[in-house]
Amino acid sequence: MFPSVREVLALDPVRHGAPRLVAGESGLDRPVRWVHVAEVPDIAPLLRGGDLVLTTGIGLPADDAGLREFVSALADVGVSGLVVELGRRYASAVPRVMAAAAERRGLPLVELRRATPFVRVTEAVHALIVDAQLTELRATEEIHQRFTELSVEGAGPAEVVSQAAELAGCPVVLENLSRQVLAYDPAGESAELLLDGWEQHSRRINPAGRTAYDPDSGWLVTTVGARGQDWGRLLLRWPAGSELTTCGRLSPGPGQGAEADPDGDTVPGRAEVAAPPAAPPTRLTILVERAASTLALGRLIRRDAEGLERQIHRTLLTALLDHSRPVDEVALRARALGVVLERRHLVGVVVRHRGDEPAGENGGAGEPGPIDPEAGPARLRDLSEAVGQALREAKLTGLSSAVDDQAVGVLLALPDAAAEERALAAFAAALRRARVDAGPSRAPEAAPGRRAGAGGARPGVGAPRSAGCGLIVAAGSGVGSLREARRSLVEARQIADAARRDRRDLPIFRLPHVGLAGLLHLLREEPRLQTFVERELGALLAYDARHPREQLLGTLRAYLEHGRNKSAAAAAAHLSRPAFYERLARIARVLDVDLDSVEACLSLHVALLTLDAIRSP
Repeated sequence: MFPSVREVLALDPVRHGAPRLVAGESGLDRPVRWVHVAEVPDIAPLLRGGDLVLTTGIGLPADDAGLREFVSALADVGVSGLVVELGRRYASAVPRVMAAAAERRGLPLVELRRATPFVRVTEAVHALIVDAQLTELRATEEIHQRFTELSVEGAGPAEVVSQAAELAGCPVVLENLSRQVLAYDPAGESAELLLDGWEQHSRRINPAGRTAYDPDSGWLVTTVGARGQDWGRLLLRWPAGSELTTCGRLSPGPGQGAEADPDGDTVPGRAEVAAPPAAPPTRLTILVERAASTLALGRLIRRDAEGLERQIHRTLLTALLDHSRPVDEVALRARALGVVLERRHLVGVVVRHRGDEPAGENGGAGEPGPIDPEAGPARLRDLSEAVGQALREAKLTGLSSAVDDQAVGVLLALPDAAAEERALAAFAAALRRARVDAGPSRAPEAAPGRRAGAGGARPGVGAPRSAGCGLIVAAGSGVGSLREARRSLVEARQIADAARRDRRDLPIFRLPHVGLAGLLHLLREEPRLQTFVERELGALLAYDARHPREQLLGTLRAYLEHGRNKSAAAAAAHLSRPAFYERLARIARVLDVDLDSVEACLSLHVALLTLDAIRSP
């Protein structure tokens, strides 16, 4: 709010006096609260600190000890600086003892080598102070108005952070207590540079107090929370030491250069060395505190909704499924949240209930009871919490959240492909335990340690053991890059939908488990026909593309069209029986299927028919 000594020395009325800094350069960024003209040596008791003292020196002590005491008294009360006009008491320079005393205390001591009307200096400085105060008041009013509107509208964390960055013109980051980024706005700067190594960088930012500035890192920090429960920090990077706070040694102001004094010497102009870091203005402190209170209020309003971390997980998973954000941005935001997706083996997983509606109190399995509008969201929330608990118990990392009204999606980030089966098995086992142990969500007859009543069953006895009571866990094919993750997630979702009609007791449903039953379900939407074909025949089509002389697809067609009669199919294909058998074995390896399986062959046959339909003009 107040101008610094450096800024005061750049004012025209001061520059008219040909100022020259004699001592105390380190204190040039001290704020000037007011300007006083004093010609008596005992002025210090009348000052409150932050004053710029102007004097001609006519009333100052004549002895060295008196001058030292005068300077020390001013420094003790926190004077911003001392300006001495030459000519009346000191002809060409202030006494060396005065300069030495000021330098020891870091008190800026400036000579005015021309006669200077002090009233013009005081008018200019006081006008600057009043104008700054009015500007600060207007900015503060806008801050309060903007964040009040956000609170009333129930704005989310991302919007609050974005508004804070817009008002401040500086990068703003919201993090949780684990130093994971929940929301950020780089304010036009590079997000990659802003968030690179964020957790380690954030842990070095520990200013004292609930709201404080760390000059070493340049971050203004405030704690976010309410009712004695803090859950995060809001950080604003104030560009200390940049062009906003670096003024010249006697900064002449924009467009002005150095000026010659009456003796021909050059008055110092813009400094060669940047000024020391300055604290951010008061309005920025008000801004981060107001933004933090808006975030805390929003958290209280949404206390029954999913947590902020889960919201970010859902945003990122949705972005991958819908292509609504660039993959690089998804990776960056996930890494800031503590989930590394780059250079990982990624597997999409979808967990859902076998039925869309929860059973009523008197309804049996698959017999929905009275519809409770709150039951669906509550059941999905319970499922989401169970999935999160299973991930933690299995010590797996990844993104997880509800992907629709019935299912929870997970994108597992594994170190390599070799860990895929082991990780999925651990997740399914942990999810089974989480669901069995979930008190409010389990049926009374499923409670551990209780005997089954009439029509009831204990877990693992007569009830599906696939990851928990009535749950389906489906996993897509593992992929090696985030750009392919959507395929794995979509695959997992389709498998989960298809597996609802499969009554087998499988811990994990994978592509080989889904055949004709899955196709019948996916026939409702045309794009899924193409997905089914690629799933069943994609590997074989790719093989034929690489080996155009073999064309194993025709061999498979002959085998299926002749009712799996190998002799008849070999004759129809004009191949010897050994050659035909060898081709069938190769097809089985390429597709990883058992061609003696009736259901597998039926699925392949339907896929062939679908492929013909797709290729028809």
